[in-house]
Amino acid sequence: MKKIVIYIQGMHCASCASNIEKSLSKINGIKNIRVNVIMKKGYAEIEDNVKEEDIKNAVKKAGYTATKLEYE
Repeated sequence: MKKIVIYIQGMHCASCASNIEKSLSKINGIKNIRVNVIMKKGYAEIEDNVKEEDIKNAVKKAGYTATKLEYE
């Protein structure tokens, strides 16, 4: 598993963070999801089969934009 940081635009409150967490949790192979609305970042552990595009699409489906992904 790899740790990833997701930079997210458009969040304003805890409900926003919760919506993103729910959307990301639908991806097989992603675990320990935490979204911090103040830092405007999401944190997760992903398996090798998870694609960056899947993460970006899940954030987009929740109504936000994943601007950048970094691996820790």
